Amino acid sequence: MDRNSNNYTFIYASVMVILVAAILSIAAIALKPMQNKNTEIEKKQNILASVNIETTAKDAEQVYAEKIVNSYVVNSEGEVVEGDAFTVDLKVQKAKPLEQRLLPVFECQTETGLKYIFPLRGAGLWGPIWGFVALNEDLNTIFGANFDHQGETPGLGAEISTPGFEEQFTGKSIFDASGKLVSIIVAKSSESAPEEHKVDAISGGTITSKGLEQMLLDDLTSYQKFITRKKS
Repeated sequence: MDRNSNNYTFIYASVMVILVAAILSIAAIALKPMQNKNTEIEKKQNILASVNIETTAKDAEQVYAEKIVNSYVVNSEGEVVEGDAFTVDLKVQKAKPLEQRLLPVFECQTETGLKYIFPLRGAGLWGPIWGFVALNEDLNTIFGANFDHQGETPGLGAEISTPGFEEQFTGKSIFDASGKLVSIIVAKSSESAPEEHKVDAISGGTITSKGLEQMLLDDLTSYQKFITRKKS
């Protein structure tokens, strides 16, 4: 075949496209288990970070196995139901009516007692935000929090995943004196709010801050009946 002909060029290009596509597909299939493992380890690190336990990719699984003493799934009535808490996909669950959702709970044993960890998922300015919040045994006081995002602006909304922002949540209360769930108010400097429920919003990241505030209120409300059952 004439290498300078259009037919040769077309056939050569087609073969190369098919060959490259096949190589990429094989590589993706081969790397998938490793990617899934890395995602699992990162999730375990984030769960532990919500109770102020820092880990590396190497020791996260061992520390998780030692510290997370129980995990289970509850429904909106606070009843334990069948399911694996670790593999519940919050994106899928949040698309369902509340009464149909599976709500994961993790229990961590720390030096200061048992902590209850609740996963969260919401919306920021540019995409989803998510995280974990850990409550003390009183199921009212926040022991720690860990947040992350998909595409918030660096230096602005992305600051939700920094220690300086997350540390504000420690010691805050999600119920008021009357027992009403008020969650946490992420307030700008011009806003007033009870100090026990208030953290400072991110300067220049108002929409992300308010999205995180709404995420906390919505998702903690989902667990309210479970919390009530545990308290009683």
